[in-house]
Amino acid sequence: MVLTNPRLDDNPIIYVNRAFEELTGYAASVAVGQNCRFLQGEDTAKRDLDLIRQAVEKGEEVSIALTNQRANGEKFRNALLISPIRENESDEVAYFVGLQTELSAKDQGRKLEEFEDLVAEIQHRVKNHLAMILSMIRIKSRSGESGGDLSDLSRRIESLQLLYEEMSAARMNSNEDKIQLGSYLGRVASAISHIDGRPGVRMNVQVEPLFVETETAVRVGLIVSEILTNAMQHAFADQNSGLVELRVTRTDDGGMRASISDDGVGLPEGKDWPDADGLGGRIVKGLCDGLNASLNVSRGAVGTIVTLDVPSAN
Repeated sequence: MVLTNPRLDDNPIIYVNRAFEELTGYAASVAVGQNCRFLQGEDTAKRDLDLIRQAVEKGEEVSIALTNQRANGEKFRNALLISPIRENESDEVAYFVGLQTELSAKDQGRKLEEFEDLVAEIQHRVKNHLAMILSMIRIKSRSGESGGDLSDLSRRIESLQLLYEEMSAARMNSNEDKIQLGSYLGRVASAISHIDGRPGVRMNVQVEPLFVETETAVRVGLIVSEILTNAMQHAFADQNSGLVELRVTRTDDGGMRASISDDGVGLPEGKDWPDADGLGGRIVKGLCDGLNASLNVSRGAVGTIVTLDVPSAN
């Protein structure tokens, strides 16, 4: 998955996932800031590039198979679907999302159609989920807070990327629109530990196997991501070591409970979270409201304990 920003000069890449790095051989640090044309090679057909350019200029969706070039100079066939993400209010294109897969020689034509069918639903979800995150982040600029938009967006997309991987795996075994929540949240916790972790701070994850609707999972995943990130960034400011624990269990009414605790410095006296002052707190409140979920934040003997209760959708 690739995300570009057409409102910046030359529509540069602002986010790529790990699958992009594996497919192209380019690290995110190299790709971000460049226009996608850096993937073109001598075998990239001009007619294909013209189709992409015209679609982007018009803010339209396009699906195509074209030849690109990896970082080592090796060429590869790439099935590509590009779709605009629009502002809710102005209908202006805010971002373009690109979904890609490699085509082998025997897959030409046939697999492009399969790819279009396969990604149709995920592409729809990508657009809806990105729009939801963008609307939350947009609150930040309206309230006068500056900067951080790209980092805010990129970190939250990581949670979505893991969800889509879990969706793909689930669809191989079942046609139900459900995913294994424990597995997904475990991967979210590992990603946060990798991105925001530091030496001496451990992450312990204990999750029960339970399945939930995908739309519930995306909101729960974003909430857990915000809470874990907050703990990693603020709980251990003056400590050389620490522990963050995530526990996920099924409740008696068929819902789920996620408990996140740390043995850090704890909330300052007189400070409540989530609050209306920070972006993360506002996002968590909005997501909880959408789930009819309750969030309890308490001070432990050491550190902070956050408990998220999500009722059964049935």
